[in-house]
Formats: sequence, structure tokens, C-alpha cells
Amino acid sequence: MSTFKPFITSDVVVTPFKVNKTFTFTGASALTASNVGIDRFYGKNIQSTLWVSGSNPTGQITSQNQELVYDSIKQLYYSNYIRGMDGSTVNTASFNTDGTITAGGGPNQPMYDNYLPNTLDANRLFPTGSNEKIGVISIPSNLFGEYIKPGTFTLNTPFNDLKDDGNGNLLEATEKVGDIIYQHGIIILTAFGTSITGSIYGSSIYGISIYGTNDLGDLDEIITGSNITCSFQSTTTLYESQYKCTLRENEFNLPNNPSVVSGSTTGTVYDFATGSYFEPYITTVGLYNNANQLVAVGKLAQPLQSSNTTDTTILVNLDL
Repeated sequence: MSTFKPFITSDVVVTPFKVNKTFTFTGASALTASNVGIDRFYGKNIQSTLWVSGSNPTGQITSQNQELVYDSIKQLYYSNYIRGMDGSTVNTASFNTDGTITAGGGPNQPMYDNYLPNTLDANRLFPTGSNEKIGVISIPSNLFGEYIKPGTFTLNTPFNDLKDDGNGNLLEATEKVGDIIYQHGIIILTAFGTSITGSIYGSSIYGISIYGTNDLGDLDEIITGSNITCSFQSTTTLYESQYKCTLRENEFNLPNNPSVVSGSTTGTVYDFATGSYFEPYITTVGLYNNANQLVAVGKLAQPLQSSNTTDTTILVNLDL
């Protein structure tokens, strides 16, 4: 048997909190398993005048065009930072008072999102030479959740040990080799045998380093090799709902247990349960929706005696 009481707004508090889960995959078969689906792609600056469907394929599971991979990555993540080797932003047009427009005469102002991880100076060099190649690793959202936790991504091959620095930079030892877009699960390898290798990135405020590496063969090992280990932590927001179940001193003082009723035809309550000092025990709290459907049950660790003189409050936490 049960007794019902509705909640009011102040009785319910919803608190969000972040949770993380670690994933580690070793070997090409683990990366490409049906329940994993981590894709690895080449991107290439082919600069062709005509794109032919099915040409220049890349990828381990699905065939993607290298030129389109390159152009997509450049547009999404580097379009503000390809004006110069220092990663400076593009110049926007200047609108003159006479109604004319001067191209590139305005201030340096980002025109695209480019999904920066923080407010530090962005340093995203991108190889733009003819036929230069980049590598792309795409982690599906069902693995990384809302975003990859900064500072947790690592990738290892027999020749390379890569990790992110927590600020969106992908490093090998102290040298930068690419970028990681945490909220998209995208890892971009830009400096393997490209024109930006050896270029300086960073500033005197945040520390100066260089781009490496000169070995294009290492990129092949990462994108097509089978001896590879990838590890990262996903981030997801859970919502903890706290329900405050308050029993006033004049509420829930009558027992609902059938054992307090005599077995006679009259169904008389036993004398011990009718006294003014009788205080029943609470063992279970159930939460119901507006349709009177039971949605959650909470069992108390030990029976809780109600009070005839003071209010009693039971807190129920429910994580969703």
C-alpha cells in the first residue's frame, strides 16, 4: 500500500556533471570493428580542374576522395589561418564611405568558426603546396560523447608516439605535428613531410616550438598501418535530479501495512496502531509521473521512523 504527495518546483533540483570514460584500441581490426568505426583518411592538395567520382580514393572502411578530404579539412578548421606561415587570420574586406569595397583592406578578423579549443593565440599552419598530403583520423561521436577530454588523446605506432597537449595541439615529443578538434573527434596530421615542417609556432607568452616531422613514411604507418594503438577519454554530461520528499508532522502518521488490520470481517485496526504516540516506519519511496506510473523506486538502507512532532525529509537522487 502507498500514500501519495505531489512535488512542488522547489522540491526538485537538477544538477549537471561531467563524466569520462577511457577507450583504448590496438590494431587496425580494433579500430575498424563494427562497434568502433574509427576512420583514417588521406587528404591531398591535388588542385585538379575536374573532379571525377571514384578517383584518388582513401580510407580504411569507406572510400573517400583525397581532394575532398583535404578541401573539407582546410575549410572547416584552417580557413582563418592560411594567409601566412605565422598562422595569422585573414584580412576582411573594407567597406568605404563612398559605397565601394576594398578587398582585404580591413582588420584581421576571423570569418569562420574553425572550432578553436580555447582563447589562446591560434597557431594552425596548413600545408598548401601542390600535392601535399595530410592525415585525418575520425572518431565517431558514439565513442567520444560530447567531446574528447583535452589532454587524454594518444596515438602510438612502432615509429611515433603522439599526444595532445590539452590546448588542441598534437605533439610528438616537443614538436607539433598537427591539431585535434576535441568537439568533433577529428585528429589532423599536417606536418608529416609537408612544407610547414620546421616552421615556428607559438609565441613568447605561451612558448615557442617548431613543426616536425620530415618523414612522410610515418604518415603512411599511421593512416594505413595495422600496428597502431589509439587511446582517449570521452566526455558526457549526466544530470542528477534530487527530489526532496518532505513529510510534515501531521502527514503519513497512519500505517498502510495490511498487518495492522485484524483478520476479522470488520477489518479493525489493532489497538497498538491507533495510539497517539504510534509512529510508523518508512521503508520505500516511489516516484510517479503525471500519469501515476511508477518510474523509480528507492529503498532506504534501514527503516526510517516518521515523527509526530517534527518534519521528516528524505532526499532521492536520480541520475539520468
